[in-house]
Amino acid sequence: MAPDIIAHWLGEWASEINIASTALKTVLVILLAAVLGCERARNRHAAGLRTMIVLSIGSMFAGLADVYFIKVLGVNFSFLSAAVIIGISIITANTIVFSSKNQIMGVTTSVGLWSMSILSSLIGIGFYTAALIGFAALMIGLLAFSGLETYIKNKSDHFEIHLELKSRDSLQDFISAAREFGLKIDNLELNPAYNNSGLAVYSVKFTVVGQALKKKRHSDIIEALSVLDCVYFIEKIG
Repeated sequence: MAPDIIAHWLGEWASEINIASTALKTVLVILLAAVLGCERARNRHAAGLRTMIVLSIGSMFAGLADVYFIKVLGVNFSFLSAAVIIGISIITANTIVFSSKNQIMGVTTSVGLWSMSILSSLIGIGFYTAALIGFAALMIGLLAFSGLETYIKNKSDHFEIHLELKSRDSLQDFISAAREFGLKIDNLELNPAYNNSGLAVYSVKFTVVGQALKKKRHSDIIEALSVLDCVYFIEKIG
C-alpha cells in the first residue's frame, strides 16, 4: 500500500509510533475538532467545542492504539477504533430529541460527532491526507449547502407548522380558512406538552394545492395565516 502523502512528505517519523507523531496527531485533531465544535456552538447546537474535542482525542488515541496492536502485538484487526465508533454511534443517538414543538433536533450534530470520530481515528492510524480531505468535505456539507437546503425546502409544496390557537373551539375555523387559502391538511396532531397552558397547540402538515399559492414562499403563507383571529402564534417547523 502506498504511504500517506502527507506522512511521506513529513518523513518516516510521522508514520511511526513516537512522541513527535503522537503530538502532531493530537494537535491536528484538536484543531479540526475546534473548527467543527465552534460551528456547532455558534449555532447553539448540542455537543459544542469541548465535547467535540474530547471525543476526537479519544478516537485518535484509539486509532493510535490499534496501530500499536497491529505492528507490535500482531493483532490483525482494528478492534479498538471499531468499538469506539460503534460506542459513539450509540451515545450520539441520545442527542436526537423531539422538541416541545414536535421538531426533531440534534440529527446533524449526532452525524457530525460520528463523522469526526471516524476522521480522528484515521489521523490516529496515520491517514492524514484522507482525514483532511474528509474534514474538508464535512465542512462543505455543513456550510456550503445550508443555503441550498433552505431554498429547496422553501420551494417544496409540503411544509409543517407549529400552531397555537386561542382555544380548541377555533380549530374548525382555522381548518376552513386554510382550505380557502389553497392548503390541504395532511396531518394534524394535538401537542400534549401544552395541555395546561390554556392554549390549543398543534403540529400541522400542509400540502400547497392552490396554483396561486404555489408561487408564494412558505413565510408569506404563514404570515397570511397568522392574522386570523383564532391564531395566537404560528411558525414553521424545520
